Amino acid sequence: MKSAASLVILLLCSTISFGQQVKEPTGGNPEWSKAYEPFRVAGNLYWVGTYDLGCYLITTPKGHILINTGLASSFDVIKSNVTSLGFKFNDIKILLTTQAHFDHTGALAAIKKATGASMMVDEKDVPVMEDGGLSDYAFGGSVMFEPVKVDKKLHDKDVIALGNVKLTMLHHPGHTKGSCSYLLDVKDEKKTYRVLIANMPSIVTDKHFDAIAEYPEIAKDYSYTLKALKSLSFDLWVASHASQFNLHKKRKAGDAYNPEAFKDREGYDKSLAELQAAYDKKMAGN
Repeated sequence: MKSAASLVILLLCSTISFGQQVKEPTGGNPEWSKAYEPFRVAGNLYWVGTYDLGCYLITTPKGHILINTGLASSFDVIKSNVTSLGFKFNDIKILLTTQAHFDHTGALAAIKKATGASMMVDEKDVPVMEDGGLSDYAFGGSVMFEPVKVDKKLHDKDVIALGNVKLTMLHHPGHTKGSCSYLLDVKDEKKTYRVLIANMPSIVTDKHFDAIAEYPEIAKDYSYTLKALKSLSFDLWVASHASQFNLHKKRKAGDAYNPEAFKDREGYDKSLAELQAAYDKKMAGN
């Protein structure tokens, strides 16, 4: 029989949970929920997201890794896309994300529950993941996605291993406190590619950086991330949003497998130059 104290704690937890219902923001980009065919990016790396939201499946003989989920409604989209590619949805063993915003985390809790996968998160984004965005420095104040229990905290340069895959997490903060990118090698029938799954550091707050008490390191973090991204070496790159790496100019629906379409170092450097200019302008206004 539960003690009186335990019953009080349970009641309080229930009250808190009831009072913080999930309210996913509305009025976002319609391309976030628009369907898009899944496809093979390179080797054992696949796009399983929507028209704009980058959700990536990395397959291995020992199970699969899923990076990002899009909105809450993306659960069915991702499940259908994984299945249509010939893989088993329940073979997803590890869940990752590039940032703790609702447009990339909305279905994580549901997929974790359905598959039993382990949720691994950059340590700086753990609080936001576990409170559903309530404590986010830019958009906090309400629960925007179903909170997700984190099974393992990740740190810069940590390696996530599963089967024959080793994925290196790169801490790239600013957009969120624990935004991150990933580097991995993939191999197809012809060659091996070094692939960067980049979280591009766009600025999401209208406030001056020095006015954000919840994140005093924000200016320093953005500066670090921009420098770190510029120094990376890779063969191919993709990002958290299709629009960030011009997916729909590089690939049309129905196109044949073509990893070379995602080389584009020139486009990567141009994007970073634009982000650097935005950062410099923000700093000049502080």
